[in-house]
Amino acid sequence: MEPSELRRAIEAGRATAEELGLEATDVAVVHDSDRVVLRLLPCDVLARVAPVGHLADSAFEVEVARRLADVDAPVAGLDPRVAPRVHVRDAFAVSLWTYYEPLPSKIAPTDYADAFRRHHTALRGIDLTAPHFTDRVAAALREVSDPERSPELSDADRAFLGDTLGGLGAEIGADRAGDQLLHGEPHPGNLLNTRRGPLFVDLATCCRGPVEFDLAHAPEDVGQHYAGADQGLIGRCRALNWAMFSAWRWRRNDQMPERDHWRAEGLNRVRASLRGGSAPT
Repeated sequence: MEPSELRRAIEAGRATAEELGLEATDVAVVHDSDRVVLRLLPCDVLARVAPVGHLADSAFEVEVARRLADVDAPVAGLDPRVAPRVHVRDAFAVSLWTYYEPLPSKIAPTDYADAFRRHHTALRGIDLTAPHFTDRVAAALREVSDPERSPELSDADRAFLGDTLGGLGAEIGADRAGDQLLHGEPHPGNLLNTRRGPLFVDLATCCRGPVEFDLAHAPEDVGQHYAGADQGLIGRCRALNWAMFSAWRWRRNDQMPERDHWRAEGLNRVRASLRGGSAPT
């Protein structure tokens, strides 16, 4: 966020917690992008604060978390001291979550795969209306197809991303027989290593598709420990995921830190994935 917007978002998160009876005299910014994640102390709450235009996404994330808590999914939970809902304050949508102290050790591939299996099983146990992953592909394709939305994207790269998104999206999305609810973006940054074990966070990306779409966000060796996964499909999904990632980075108003680096790196990762090269860990 821009500095002035960030200051307002911080105050919205802090004031919301205080209004609900949670003492929040100190605030630490955990993540700053198009929405911010704050650790509030001494109440030790994690606040997710997004512009009110993302209210529907925030409400969806809270509903996913609420339902998954009932089926013992390996996900970060909402703070139990307040009602499970989104609060609107000063044009921001604020939700309050349990804070989990992350462990410094890396999650082993077998443990990552086990967390996936338990999460996918839990997702099959809830009834939730969610978009198909191809809706996200279509949104990314709109970004790269319109020069006004992505004015700094070269013609060659625009054609490359458009062909990749359109081709792989149609190919992977054609067979929906094995589709189920997914996390949507379970990359290593969205899986915390905690004393309770690995926990998935950032649940607003929940969508429908093949489990390989989820597995493609993880390091390559994770999918190899997931019984029954189609390794070839994981590879195609990985290329598609990097193409979507790249499309978001070329948006006119993208606010990801180090955006210029990730614009170039994202395109490189798409090409490497299409060649069957190694994915990032």
